[in-house]
Amino acid sequence: MAKLTKKQKEAHAKIDRNKLYSLEEASSLVKEITKVKFDASIDLAVRLGVDPRKANQMVRGVVTLPHGTGKDVKVLALVTPDKEAEATEAGADFVGLDEYLDKIKGGWTDVDVIITMPSVMGKLGPLGRVLGPRGLMPNPKTGTVTMDVAKAVSDVKAGKIDFKVDKTGIVHAAIGKASFSADKIADNAKELIDTLVKLKPAASKGIYMKSIFLSSTMSPSLQLDPKAV
Repeated sequence: MAKLTKKQKEAHAKIDRNKLYSLEEASSLVKEITKVKFDASIDLAVRLGVDPRKANQMVRGVVTLPHGTGKDVKVLALVTPDKEAEATEAGADFVGLDEYLDKIKGGWTDVDVIITMPSVMGKLGPLGRVLGPRGLMPNPKTGTVTMDVAKAVSDVKAGKIDFKVDKTGIVHAAIGKASFSADKIADNAKELIDTLVKLKPAASKGIYMKSIFLSSTMSPSLQLDPKAV
């Protein structure tokens, strides 16, 4: 096992491993134990009482974090010429169609989100092998395939994120930055948790929210009390 650095030891010393923290306590403490020299991401991991292998227990959705993610999200709008001005005015970083499709075919994926129109999705099908593994394939369920391109771009820029339970039943999401105030971290975390509660599948039996952990880049994790949240 790798030895802990001095800063890591200090961070671990501030944590009670047997305690279930309130969201407010954890949001303050995660800032204290973040010792990296850059603006670390704050991450939330929620283990759900679902079986993702069953279609009727899949949990997937979108949420707009009230304080944004703190990240400058690069958006590519793959749209027809009549929608280009709309996408540009809404803040898309890259706007176009065929030229960007060719770039993606060549391996270019230097964006965080791709937004497109229903009529363009047919052209994206052959690029599934490139976009799929990177989580970049637009999807109507996450609002990235729409005729209201301006709203989709604005929402993403404002802090809209999409999430999906993984094969182990866990939802992972970046909900902010260590530079955020504790109140903003708590607000963003609560918004995601509330959204997950609303998305509870009817087929899910027993305890739905099994555990919740808050952490930052390279920090120890803090276990939250699901009942208190």
